Amino acid sequence: MKDNLGQFLTELTRLFQKCRLSGSVVITLKKYDGRTKPTPQKSSVEGFEPSENKCLLRATDGKRKISTVVISTFNCGPGMYCFVCYHLKSTLL
Repeated sequence: MKDNLGQFLTELTRLFQKCRLSGSVVITLKKYDGRTKPTPQKSSVEGFEPSENKCLLRATDGKRKISTVVISTFNCGPGMYCFVCYHLKSTLL
């Protein structure tokens, strides 16, 4: 897992450049609450609320995987996805 968004975007750019002529890259974006272990089925975690909006960004070309956690000022969703796509468009063109 990359420590910051800058390192992740650099690696993502390299991944796209490698797969430019053949292959594909899959980007996954999901809300992340900071848990690293699954929650037990019998106990309830109704009171748990994350203190910050965090997004887990993952990218893979099928062989290599990269990921990072980003603390977002806006909700994890279309805004963060558009930010990543805009960065890629500006660096790859």
